[in-house]
Amino acid sequence: MKKSRFLILILLLVLAFTLAACGDDDKDDKKATEVPPTATAEPTAEPTAESTPVPAAVEGGRLILATTTSTEDSGLLEYILPDFEEKYNATVDVVAVGTGQALELGANGDADVVLVHARAREDEFIEAGDGTQRYDVMYNDFIIVGPADDPAEIKGMESALEAMKKIAESESIFVSRGDDSGTHTKEKGLWAAAELTPEGDWYISAGQGMGEVLTMAAEQQGYTLSDRATYVVREAEGLDLDILVEGDKTLFNPYGVIPVNPEKHPGINAELGQAFADWIVSLETQELIASYQVNGQQLFVPDSEAWRDAHPAGENTSSAPTF
Repeated sequence: MKKSRFLILILLLVLAFTLAACGDDDKDDKKATEVPPTATAEPTAEPTAESTPVPAAVEGGRLILATTTSTEDSGLLEYILPDFEEKYNATVDVVAVGTGQALELGANGDADVVLVHARAREDEFIEAGDGTQRYDVMYNDFIIVGPADDPAEIKGMESALEAMKKIAESESIFVSRGDDSGTHTKEKGLWAAAELTPEGDWYISAGQGMGEVLTMAAEQQGYTLSDRATYVVREAEGLDLDILVEGDKTLFNPYGVIPVNPEKHPGINAELGQAFADWIVSLETQELIASYQVNGQQLFVPDSEAWRDAHPAGENTSSAPTF
């Protein structure tokens, strides 16, 4: 009897051990098939304004600005760009070339925004789909400058066309930009309107920027067509040339800004390009442009829509030439 009880006890112990082992295996299997808490598909909270980063294209980034030598050589960009870079935490890379080259950079998608001064060519840029929209920014004027002794006798003439005719007729030295710039485009338009084709030893095509051309004209004691801003800066540096013809309406020189079209050029920084256009035509930046002077002379007249709305026609707030 004792032996039977002993056997029963042994069987009960074996059974208990077996059940315990099976329970542990079940637990292990359950653990193996459970999804860890970190992997469960929990609802994602909507991002808050504080946690949503501003797109890098607007808040920070690099902007490529293709523009003319006049905006660079005049010192205007150095004066106004720090405001944009600070506001947008951005770096602006300025490529200062002639208007034709600046528009070509935009057409190739090698710039984000262009700031130029050759209206007909700007309109062609838009029509070709390379830019989104042109915005008026500012203006100044072209001037005909030359030596004080004025061999062509053009000083004080009211007609730029007649002055160009006298320079050609006298075969006085004339230094042309010759670089497909806005200034060169204006010069060619004047020759065409005067029904003249400039050629001969007296006509020098430099293929250079405005500053270099002014230096060449001074060295040759010849004439050239210049934007007023670059001339004023170079005059302050000792340039030996005088303003001989100014004020003719044909010498009006408007500047426009055009963001490059991202649909045609998807690799550009389109958001920052548009931000730049919006910034430069804003009333605050227009006032900054108006305040820029060299030797007491205002170099550019603001002309954006925001500026015109704030300063109705007839309200002259500028010391620069008006048209």
